[in-house]
Amino acid sequence: MRSLGNVASLPCRLLKCRDPHGIDHELKRKITSEAGKGYFKSSGVPGEGQEMDDAIVVEALNKRFAEVEAVSDLSFVVHRGELFGFLGPNGAGKTTTINMLTGLARPDSGSIRIGGIDCTGRPRAAQHLLGVVPDESNLYPELTGFENLCFCAALYGLGKAERRSRATELLDRFGLSQASKRKFGGYSRGMKRKLAIAAGIIHRPEILFLDEPTTGIDVAGARQLRQLIADLHRAGTTIFLTTHYIEEAERLCDRVAFIVSGRIVRTDTVEALIQPVREKHVVRISCVNMPDDIGGRLAESFPGLEFTTRGQGSIRVEAAEPVPVGPLVRFLEDRGAEVAEARRMRPSLEDIFVRITGVEVDAMYKEKEKAGGGQ
Repeated sequence: MRSLGNVASLPCRLLKCRDPHGIDHELKRKITSEAGKGYFKSSGVPGEGQEMDDAIVVEALNKRFAEVEAVSDLSFVVHRGELFGFLGPNGAGKTTTINMLTGLARPDSGSIRIGGIDCTGRPRAAQHLLGVVPDESNLYPELTGFENLCFCAALYGLGKAERRSRATELLDRFGLSQASKRKFGGYSRGMKRKLAIAAGIIHRPEILFLDEPTTGIDVAGARQLRQLIADLHRAGTTIFLTTHYIEEAERLCDRVAFIVSGRIVRTDTVEALIQPVREKHVVRISCVNMPDDIGGRLAESFPGLEFTTRGQGSIRVEAAEPVPVGPLVRFLEDRGAEVAEARRMRPSLEDIFVRITGVEVDAMYKEKEKAGGGQ
């Protein structure tokens, strides 16, 4: 069985005899049965979750897996209508946090309120408010794009006419109309991510969880997905975005939280985080055959500059005044290094992330690529 977000797990075989609307009679019976168990119901508390400024409130959340402390004393707030970024390296606790917020995992301690509803002891209480797009595709490869969307819409209780109309609307909006009758298994990775997001918003949720939405997508596909996410944000959807792509968070997010080893080390607006280094002058130098001790030798020869070596062949130079690129290049070449590029950089959220967390971004990207793909 495959889980559709955090809605329900229904066997593919129920779809063997689909009617022209993409949902068969046996499936309808099963959906009705599952709905009766509370998968699609609201909390049942009149007015609960209404007129609240905060979409998500998390306090002192903890989660362990055997000897591994996945999340430790996590506390944060996501405001209604906000695009909130959750940034950290692979294994930092991002997916574990989403799983707890969406009811797929129970915290060991702490509290969760979503849309004003206390979900700590009732993990599915706010499910009707949520859309979830996990980091791995969870749609059915043997169904077409249209059938997958109709199936998800039925799980959320949409009637036949509405789910057909909504599926057609989203396929057109996401540029997938021409592929609507193709099997999902034959979609490209970028198309699969688009359809997964469409499935996550089929019921017009107030809050959307996106777990690493652009990982493994080519540059053009990632750009299209970011535009779709920005459009959803402008339309008023609250979005909780986990990513390890710092530039992506800087472009899209209102506020971000840095998480490392299960702990949040900083939360603020992107503007406030970048402001302290906005007036800094930064140059990034790329070279080959760089001596191992070059950082220390540069610091001795250029005392007014701050040097950071990043991986093999990359040097970041920071100063309060414009950086003298020519003398630096000559210094490196005189010591056997071959300079490939010296580029003036605008201080970015990446600089702040590295400074606050101590996690090198290049190493973080490579680690993610080993785990399953890069951008």
